[in-house]
Amino acid sequence: MKKDDLVDVGHMLDIARSITQRMESTTRADFDADEDLRLALAHRLQTIGEAARPISPAFQQSHPQIPWKRIFGMRHRVVHDYIHVDYDLVWETARLDVQPLLSELEKIVPPDPSSDDSASQPDFRSPHL
Repeated sequence: MKKDDLVDVGHMLDIARSITQRMESTTRADFDADEDLRLALAHRLQTIGEAARPISPAFQQSHPQIPWKRIFGMRHRVVHDYIHVDYDLVWETARLDVQPLLSELEKIVPPDPSSDDSASQPDFRSPHL
């Protein structure tokens, strides 16, 4: 495992949390009617893939419960086929796949020891985002 693997996984965790929180109050009708929302969710899914890319093969192999290839595949689809993004797939991924990913990522990233709430996780977001 390289030194920054947990930082990159932490970025994935933060983004998965933001998608999950947004999806709690979003209906399919909301999604279909709001281009900015569709673009934002596609971008967040892409960003999970960007955060996953530098994670070492050894770390990936030691965490086979994370669907690495599917994450890379979604990133690839959004980045390279951005004109024809399949928003049905974005919806399904955000609605069905991100919460289970979030649960698995939370098992990997250690709790923040400085937090009063032992269930909370550290915020790994870059300060320049």
